[in-house]
Amino acid sequence: MNQFSALKNTLIAFFLLLSALYALPNVFGSDLAVQISAAGDAAVVESDLDKVKTILDSQKVNYKSLELVGRRVLARFEDSKSQLSAKEILKQDLGRNYVTALNLAPSVPSWLSGLGGKAMSLGLDLRGGVHFLLEVDMQAVANTSLDKSYNELRTLLRQDRLYKSIKKEGSALLVHFKTPTTKAAGLDLIKSELDDLLVLDIAHEDDLYVSIGISDSALAEAKSHALKQNITTLRNRVNELGVAEPIIQQQGLERIVVQLPGVQDTARAKEILGAVATLEFRLVDEKNDPQTAIQSGRAPIGSKLYYFRDGRPLLLKTRVIATGENITGAASGVDSENATPMVNITLDSAGGRAMLDTTKRYLHHRMAVVFIENKVETVLKNGKLVKNRSKTQDIINAATIQGTFSSRFQITGIDSAREARNLALLLRAGSLSAPIEIIEERTIGPSLGADNIAKGVMSVIVGFILVLIFMAMRYRVFGLVANIALTLNLVMIVAFLSLLQATLTLPGIAGIVLTVGMAVDANVLIFERIKEELGSNGNIQKAIAAGYDKAVLTIADANITTLIAALVLFSFGTGPIKGFAITLSIGIVTSMFTAIIVSRAIINKIYGGKKLEEISI
Repeated sequence: MNQFSALKNTLIAFFLLLSALYALPNVFGSDLAVQISAAGDAAVVESDLDKVKTILDSQKVNYKSLELVGRRVLARFEDSKSQLSAKEILKQDLGRNYVTALNLAPSVPSWLSGLGGKAMSLGLDLRGGVHFLLEVDMQAVANTSLDKSYNELRTLLRQDRLYKSIKKEGSALLVHFKTPTTKAAGLDLIKSELDDLLVLDIAHEDDLYVSIGISDSALAEAKSHALKQNITTLRNRVNELGVAEPIIQQQGLERIVVQLPGVQDTARAKEILGAVATLEFRLVDEKNDPQTAIQSGRAPIGSKLYYFRDGRPLLLKTRVIATGENITGAASGVDSENATPMVNITLDSAGGRAMLDTTKRYLHHRMAVVFIENKVETVLKNGKLVKNRSKTQDIINAATIQGTFSSRFQITGIDSAREARNLALLLRAGSLSAPIEIIEERTIGPSLGADNIAKGVMSVIVGFILVLIFMAMRYRVFGLVANIALTLNLVMIVAFLSLLQATLTLPGIAGIVLTVGMAVDANVLIFERIKEELGSNGNIQKAIAAGYDKAVLTIADANITTLIAALVLFSFGTGPIKGFAITLSIGIVTSMFTAIIVSRAIINKIYGGKKLEEISI
C-alpha cells in the first residue's frame, strides 16, 4: 500500500529534473556588456563585428567575448570600468550610424541556452530606470478623423457639384445642398461610398441642410489605430535611444506604459518620447507679398502665411510636395560649405517622384521646409484640470532650387547640432499619429534596484528558513519531506518564470513569499489529517493514504479560489499587480503539485509497502 507505479514515479522525476534544468540559467548571473546596433533598420553583420574588435584591440580595452546576436553585436566585459570605457570609445569611433548602449547579458552556457534555457527578466524596480505613463490625446484623433471625413465628403460631392457649402459644426459636418434633388442624390452617394459616415437626425429650419457625423465604430477604430501606431512609433524611438529590454505596452484604451531600464536621463527620454514632430516641403509663393497678406488678414487663394522662427513672414503654397510620412532615412551632419548643422534626408519612391517633378518644373524657385510640432499639456484652470493643445509650424529653411533632385537632399538652417540630431532621430522613428502627454513619471536608481533585489532575496531566504525549521521541529520526518517539497516548489516557480520570460518585479517576490506560506499550509493540512486518522485507525498505511486522499479536496478548494482571484488580478491589474498575480498563479499550481504529488511520492518511498509500527510525524 502507498506505492506509486514506476511510470508515475518516472514522470514526477522527469518534471522535477526538467524544472531544475530550466531554473539553472539563473545561477550563472549576468555579464556587464555593451550592445552595438545599427541606427535605423539596417542589421549588423560580420564586418561590423570585426570593426568593433579592431577598435577595442587598438584601444587596448579588455573584453571577455564578442559575438553577433541577432541584429546586434554584444561585447562582454569583466568589470564596469572596461564596460564604460568601451562604450565611450565605440560611440566615438563608430559614429552616428551605430547605437551603443550599456547592457546586462545573461552568462548562460551555450549548451544550456541551446536547450532554450534563459534567465528570468528583472523588472524596472529591480534593475533601476525610468517609468512613464503616457496618455494619447483622443480628442485630437477625433478632430483628425473629422478633417479626413471633411476632405473625403468634399471630394465625393464635388464630382457632381451637389452642394453649396460644407463646414465643420462641433463634432459633425454641415452640408448645404443646392436643391432637394441634389440632396437626395448626395445622401445616396454618401451611404454607398462613405461607410464611416452617418446622417445625423438633427432638425434644421432649412431642409437643404444635412448634418453628417462619424459613426461610433469608425471613431473607435481610428482611436485604436492611433494608439497602436503611437506604440509602434514609441518603440522605434526607444530603439533609437539604444535602451536594452524596454517595456512598451498598452494600458487601457488611451494609455501607454513605457519603462526604460538603466536610463537615468529623464529629460532626454521625455524630449524624445513626447515630441510629435514632422516636416512638410512646400513651394514659396513668389508672386504675392506676405506683408500685404498680414495687413489684409487674408492670404491669397492657394497660399498660406507661415513664419520663420525669428518672426519673418513668408507665403507658401498650400500644396504639399512631400511630408514626414515619405521620409525613410534621416541623419544629422555638418554642412561642409558653411560649417552649420544639417540633416540628410532620404525619401521613399512616391516622395522622390514628387520631389523630382517639382524640382524639374520649378527650377530656380524657392522651396521651404516647415517643421510642425503638436503638444498637449494639462494645466490647472479655475480649479479644474484642462488640456492645452498647441501646434507650432515654423519655417526652418527656404532655399532656392539650384538643380533637380529626387529622393536624397539636405536640410540646412537648423539652429544647433543637438537640434539636428533630435530632428533626424524623430524623422527616422516616425511621427506620432496623435499627441501624447506624460501623466506619470517615476525614476528608480540602479542602487535602489540592487537594494530591492537584496532585500527581496533576503525576505525569501528568511521566510524559507523559518518555515523549514518549524516544519522539521513540528513534524520531524514528514516535516523534512515537506521541506524538500517546498524547495522543489521554489525551483519549479523559477523554472516557469524563466521559461515564460515573465518579468520578475518586487511585488512578484512578494507573491513568491506568499506562495511559500501557502505551500506549507497544504502540507500541514495533510499531516494533521494523518494524525487524526492515526488516532482513530491503528493501521498506519491506511492512515497515511486517508490523510492524503481526504485533504486533497480541501487543499484544492482553497487553492482554486485563490487561483481565480489571482487570474482576476492578472486580467484587470497592471504593472506591479500583474507581477504579483503571475508569481502567485504559478506558485499555486506548483505548490499543489509538490505538496500533494511530490511529497506523497517521497513518503511512499520511505514508508510505502512496509509493515510499520510507528511513524515520525
